[in-house]
Amino acid sequence: MNRRRLVLVGGVIANKLLNGGAAWTRLSWVLGLQQLGFEVYFLEQIAGRDCVDDGGRKSDFASSANLRHFRNVTERFGLKGAAALVCDDGQEIHGMSSGELCELASDADMIVNISGHIRLPCVMQSAACKVLVDLDPGLTQLWYRAGLLAPEFRLHDRYFTIGEAIGSQACSLPQGDIAWETTRQPVVLTLWPVSAKGEQSRLTTVAGWRDDCGTMEYEGQTLGPKVHEFRRFVTLPARVSQSCEIALDIHDGDRADLDSLSRHGWVIRDPRKVVPDPESFRRYVQESGAEFSVAKGVYVQTQCAWFSDRTVRYLASGKPALVQDTGFSRIYPVGEGLLAFSSLADAVSGAASIADNYRAHCRAARELAEHYFDSDRVLGDLAERVGILP
Repeated sequence: MNRRRLVLVGGVIANKLLNGGAAWTRLSWVLGLQQLGFEVYFLEQIAGRDCVDDGGRKSDFASSANLRHFRNVTERFGLKGAAALVCDDGQEIHGMSSGELCELASDADMIVNISGHIRLPCVMQSAACKVLVDLDPGLTQLWYRAGLLAPEFRLHDRYFTIGEAIGSQACSLPQGDIAWETTRQPVVLTLWPVSAKGEQSRLTTVAGWRDDCGTMEYEGQTLGPKVHEFRRFVTLPARVSQSCEIALDIHDGDRADLDSLSRHGWVIRDPRKVVPDPESFRRYVQESGAEFSVAKGVYVQTQCAWFSDRTVRYLASGKPALVQDTGFSRIYPVGEGLLAFSSLADAVSGAASIADNYRAHCRAARELAEHYFDSDRVLGDLAERVGILP
């Protein structure tokens, strides 16, 4: 009897403490591949210096909040015995021994390395087909061009990006010597059913005001983070009939922006309190009326067609999404369920359309998720192209 094909998925959960959305990003790959019939293991690395306690103070690995979060999430989704958290290149490991980990890597048919997170030698030297999945189109290509990525980046066999316009004339990003292939953000639809809960008039999103990437210069443009885009739409609440709410990760140093948001009518929630784990993140999305969100400047300016996995979950829940166009409007049908905007006037018009035809937009949102982002379709297509079927 033939054994099931074995897949290792590498990504971050413990490193994104109190971030339920980030956990869903990785869980969708693990659980989606399981649903297709693969034997799947999840693998994450964390530096000892990044381990903290509940108060954010330095902690040892064994008693860290990071490890507890990792254990809670993986066990909640049936991954006990199929998930490992490695500290400092193997000095400490939760979930399996170093020998078991290396044996898994040796037996694997495919290694899916989300954002190139895994760098362990026994994994990167495996004979398995090593697939890199790029979730930050624009940043990844420009970092590679500048020689800023780790040497392990070039040890992959296939390179997939969610920037579906990369390689087309519509996108200005350089490909370099990498043959980028495109994929999409998967959602396991059974875990994200249509939700009738929530207030129709409540536009929400979950966002980080800044990130660690800062700005980049390319072809005379300054490619910035999400903060620069949000500032362009700060007056939206006064122009629409819905309430506008953000579960916003924002630093105390951005007090002027926070005051501006509040002054203009935005409802600000603390994501560490409202969406710290997968269950609370799903509840927050499914109790919303629709999504309104901007994108990072780098996605907008390069028109790479980046599309958020958070938005995919709104759509799957039957919640319309009004989101800033990154070039995805050339790929997905927009106007019903999914609405794209480039200007404040576009955003105001889109919000009015959602208010006027809410039920039709809800039905169209779920249909879009089923047609374009169903994990069976997305991951099945990737596995078929790689040539590794369950």
